[in-house]
Amino acid sequence: MLVLSFKTISKAAFACRALAVISAKMSNPENYKEANSIYEFTAKDLNGETVSLEKYRGHVCIIVNVASQCGYTKNNYAELVELYNEYAESKGLRILAFPCNQFAAEEPGDSAKICQFVQSKHVTFDVFEKINVNGNDAHPLWNYLKYKQGGTLGDFIKWNFTKFIIDKNGQPVERHGPSTNPKDLVKSLEKYW
Repeated sequence: MLVLSFKTISKAAFACRALAVISAKMSNPENYKEANSIYEFTAKDLNGETVSLEKYRGHVCIIVNVASQCGYTKNNYAELVELYNEYAESKGLRILAFPCNQFAAEEPGDSAKICQFVQSKHVTFDVFEKINVNGNDAHPLWNYLKYKQGGTLGDFIKWNFTKFIIDKNGQPVERHGPSTNPKDLVKSLEKYW
């Protein structure tokens, strides 16, 4: 016969509540439209580990959908690396890159291949698992970004290398299309540093 004291049950109940709170913080909001900032979202890194975007609190960020075989790839990766190297330490810039294969299948690789590719480009900013940015299975963060910063011809993401600037409070404050070079974002970024 198992006999549990009130003290043991109370500790177990507290532990369950604590796990529920941690679990809630490590998942995405049920309704992205009700989110207050990017800090309420999570994403998986290239190792499959869940990352809370809370870690970017207090930083100006660029969130961008990337691809390894796009016409914009060479210039965008080079300039994103340059921006990060120049401003990560001095201004606290963070870049969050989300590989996406929704546009002409220009990101066909798995996480291992994506990791090899970004290493070859000397990327040191954060790169996440491949996601969808449009459609019913779009990542909730990207639904939130599109909701907060709609596009010119519609809220959907039109192509690879769409860039969102996030202020230090986790708010999407600007959206830039694929043809905007990352270095051209510096004047915008300066408003938020």
